[in-house]
Amino acid sequence: MQYKINGRVYETDADPCMRLVDLLRNVFALTGTKEGCGEGECGACTVIVNGNAVNSCLVLAGQVQDAEIVTIEGLSAEGEMDKLQQAFVNAGAVQCGFCTPGMILSAKALLDKNPNPSEEDIKIAISGNLCRCTGYTKIVDAVRMACGK
Repeated sequence: MQYKINGRVYETDADPCMRLVDLLRNVFALTGTKEGCGEGECGACTVIVNGNAVNSCLVLAGQVQDAEIVTIEGLSAEGEMDKLQQAFVNAGAVQCGFCTPGMILSAKALLDKNPNPSEEDIKIAISGNLCRCTGYTKIVDAVRMACGK
């Protein structure tokens, strides 16, 4: 099967019934995607598939062959962080870091569709991502910072 991940084509004979989170981490060594609950409740495993934020623990590998998949590794270019990643650092929205990749990708999916979101839009976009460290205020601030607010 063939996968397009972070603009690169990957091929594997991995089981199409394997979860996407396992394919990314264990087959392609893209370990920025974290597994938290394994039930789609925490958002730690969020990736972008065809422009939409999805919980990769709930998606089977066979469902996303030939789809456009973006992981946290796909945001930086030539060693430089994406403006959203940098905004998370600047706003102090990164603490333990476990939720950060999923949180950033949920926000990225929002900003790709709506480059000028309201605070409510941001809160809705990240509502599927749990963070036990930040209290969310700095995360919302980081997303607003990334879009120039």
